[in-house]
Amino acid sequence: MKTLKRLTVWVGLWMAATLTVAEAKDWVTYEGKQGPGVGKHIVFLTGDEEYRSEEGLPMLAQILAVRHGFKCTVLFAINPADGLITPTVLTNIPGMELLATADLCVLKLRFRQLPDAQMKHFVDYVNSGKPIIGLRTATHAFNYNPKSESPYKKYSFNAKDWPGGFGQQVLGETWVNHHGRHGSESTRGVINNDFQSHPILRGVKDIWGPTDVYTVSHLPKEDSVLVWGQVLTGMKPTDPPLDGPKNNPMMPLAWVRQYKGESGKSSKVFTTTMGASVDLESEGLRRLLVNACYWAVGLEDKISAQGNVDYVSEFKPLWFGFGKFKPGVKPADLELK
Repeated sequence: MKTLKRLTVWVGLWMAATLTVAEAKDWVTYEGKQGPGVGKHIVFLTGDEEYRSEEGLPMLAQILAVRHGFKCTVLFAINPADGLITPTVLTNIPGMELLATADLCVLKLRFRQLPDAQMKHFVDYVNSGKPIIGLRTATHAFNYNPKSESPYKKYSFNAKDWPGGFGQQVLGETWVNHHGRHGSESTRGVINNDFQSHPILRGVKDIWGPTDVYTVSHLPKEDSVLVWGQVLTGMKPTDPPLDGPKNNPMMPLAWVRQYKGESGKSSKVFTTTMGASVDLESEGLRRLLVNACYWAVGLEDKISAQGNVDYVSEFKPLWFGFGKFKPGVKPADLELK
């Protein structure tokens, strides 16, 4: 009888371990060992067909883990047929339940249509009062069929009963339009002098990215714009600003706000309309985002103007565009060796 019990326990442990390993193959976790972020867990949500979030956010997660001590878990759009990272799969991001353990959610999604079982974890997080950081296409993270019976279809970027959906209601803006000319007018980040002492801007000196400025037309006046988006005449950081109405006034590029969820709890929110993987080659943008993570989890007093935002492993991002993601990549391929 004792032998049978031992065998039953052993089989149970083996099955639990096997299940954990199988599930963990769908995402990657970088364990922070030392730094101000030790004890804080950041969950990154990737999934966009255009701007290579599956490249940029793992790089950022590595910096936050290795350089600053945060535990960072990165989730991906996974093709269930082969386990490969496939940004064009709109309906599957395994591991959303890990948001229950998160101190911060950083997302760069575009037009996702997640099943209710996965989406519930995200909605529970949004209503928890915990902080949220949204990058670029996160303003239009979700796009459900209007005829869908999902209780979460109001999160769609074009929702009418919850105007602008998740983007407008939570982050401060939904998808409106390209303000700069896509693919030919790049972006210079101009720090707002009114908030130059804000902790998120500490040590941030230069922000540039090849993606264009987005139109922002719904942002409430009470939200604080930290950085303005200046449209440049070309695709180099040395190109001059464009003359004319596109830069008069400039569009908000990065801002902070508060969001009160259905639970009545209030969340700190940081949003930027930059965030393509090639944008993240800008040291200034990386510093802005690392600082934002510190601020979001209440560690603003630990932000150093000289904090290390160097890459941890080689980073050679692909150019933005549809159908250009690197095929054949599994989350395990992104583990630190």
